[in-house]
Amino acid sequence: MTIHALGPAPISRPIVIADVEPELDGGRFPIKREVGDTLTVPASILRDGHDHLTAVLKTRPATGAQWREAPMRLVNSGLDRWSGTVTLTENALWVYTVEAWTDHFATWHSEVSKKLAAGQDIALELIEGREIVTAAAARAEGRDRARLQALAGRFDEVADPTERTALMLSPDLGAMLARWPDRTQAVSYDRELGVMVDRVAARYAAWYEMFPRSQGTVAGRSATFAECERRLPAIRDMGFDTVYLVPIHPIGRSHRKGPNNSLSAGPGDPGSPYAIGAVEGGHTAVHPDLGTLEDFRHFVGETNRLGMEVALDIAIQCSPDHPWVREHPEWFLFRPDGTIKYAENPPKKYQDIVNVNFFGPHQDALWQELKGVFEFWIGQGVKVFRVDNPHTKPVPFWEWCIGEIKAAHPEVIFLSESFTRPPMLKMLAKVGYSQSYTYFTWRNFKQDLVDYLTELTRTETVEYLRPNFFTSTPDILPEYLQKGGRPAFMVRQVLAATLSSVYGIYNGFELCENQAVPGKEEYLNSEKYDYKVWDWDRPGNIISLITAVNRIRKENPALQELDTLRFYEADDGNVLFYGKMTPDRTNMIFVAVNLDPFDAHDSRLHFPLTEMGLGEHDSFEVEDLLSGRKHLWTGAGHSIHLDPGELPAAIFRVRVWQRIDYATPCG
Repeated sequence: MTIHALGPAPISRPIVIADVEPELDGGRFPIKREVGDTLTVPASILRDGHDHLTAVLKTRPATGAQWREAPMRLVNSGLDRWSGTVTLTENALWVYTVEAWTDHFATWHSEVSKKLAAGQDIALELIEGREIVTAAAARAEGRDRARLQALAGRFDEVADPTERTALMLSPDLGAMLARWPDRTQAVSYDRELGVMVDRVAARYAAWYEMFPRSQGTVAGRSATFAECERRLPAIRDMGFDTVYLVPIHPIGRSHRKGPNNSLSAGPGDPGSPYAIGAVEGGHTAVHPDLGTLEDFRHFVGETNRLGMEVALDIAIQCSPDHPWVREHPEWFLFRPDGTIKYAENPPKKYQDIVNVNFFGPHQDALWQELKGVFEFWIGQGVKVFRVDNPHTKPVPFWEWCIGEIKAAHPEVIFLSESFTRPPMLKMLAKVGYSQSYTYFTWRNFKQDLVDYLTELTRTETVEYLRPNFFTSTPDILPEYLQKGGRPAFMVRQVLAATLSSVYGIYNGFELCENQAVPGKEEYLNSEKYDYKVWDWDRPGNIISLITAVNRIRKENPALQELDTLRFYEADDGNVLFYGKMTPDRTNMIFVAVNLDPFDAHDSRLHFPLTEMGLGEHDSFEVEDLLSGRKHLWTGAGHSIHLDPGELPAAIFRVRVWQRIDYATPCG
């Protein structure tokens, strides 16, 4: 007899595990969650025939060997769809996968029950069941082993089919066998998937960006870290928890930019803080006008004492005066005439900045040095970094650098200033950035906002990209704010803080600063190139609104999440209506915003009664958390008047009154 080879081994296995979610790019990149989140993993699990299956969701730290298991349950038998859930309790990179096996006892139990119901003889089936019990007893330990052995012995002692049936179909037996399954033929999903479990601050935070040198009270000179500390109570009182500093390093003198980005700087002009490096030091030094490294550490400590943390801007670029240029010229590019190649984005020229060359024989030394910059500031107490223009640096560098940092310091949060093409913005998030700047800055109209936020919250993007909605930046003064004035600032404040769970403002936003370079989205007399003294109590400020909105965010857990955002109908095309609610509906928040900064609008809002757990005739209490007004409303449709000259938004908290069943006697 000739035995023919079967050829290549089949890829498929007796138990099929497929369509596991969430899975990012075939498991190439980890998804993101935060400490305390639940991770729900659905999967299609099936096999031939009618045998029953058992499945578990397995998780472990990426650096650990011991798996933790959570049961999965069949949620759709017609589609063989299973689901399992675990709570993520530790700030670390985790791995998860799915494992399934044939449940021989459950299969036997099902078949025997059906035969019994049909009046068939099951004498042989009972003996087969006893064999399953004996095999399980050999695997079991402790009290279960003794109980299983005793049950098998009792089975042998009795001959009555009814008693044998009762023994084998007892609920206690089923529970014991479930604890000691036969997993010798278990099948695991062919991938181990990653989930980066960050601190909650990666998802929920309020950032306040400031230029340290502009926090003083004397014109024409830099403020110090000590003067910055005096600003901290006011920032805290507005409700911010992250104080973000633009680069604090020495600034180069070569080709230093003057006021309004002019090419000629006077002797008293400070230059751009993004032209990093001078004789005083580079990326691990502080500008002497601000103080010493010890002064900076004191500032970090004081920020922490007030319940906030410091975020530091890291820009991987150098002034021509940076010590690296002298010590490591091989890290830079030089032109044929021997001059160093400065940064360009034609037609824009940045003569005060030169970029490093990431690839070449020097790559290892350069990459280690750049990683060391982050490690240095972590050593000074900084756990949050905003990275300038990461899309102009190689993706492999970020994947390596962030991976290395977070392996040693999982608490560190990275914000990507990724104002770039969507694929690159998303790729940076995939390779490790905790948060991302977005196109929110330019989404000003109803459908634009609905479409963009739907993409961010209702597609795969939500698994890996956390949008940090900045209302403006030192580089961008949007036309909406330029033309809309104070009402526009109020509108954007409410939108940023309630649409996303993490947002930020740049200092001066609270003062409605909107003086622009004519025809450009740039600030006139920008503090990027000059010292500035602010009047923090300037008339027309919106500090009270910012404070109220941040307080509302802190008091309402629904606003601390992103993916629960839903949009609802508002009849007026200028009124945006949306809401967030906790899964148990104990906190339900709805927001209506008039996007027109010039005119008042009336609109009828349509509340989602079914999602709220209400019927058409049920009443509910509505409190406008901005105005303090309360209403008792019934039904879905209600009208609102929003005047941008007064308050262009309403933030409603809905409470459902306890229903009383009057048919039930009291007492």
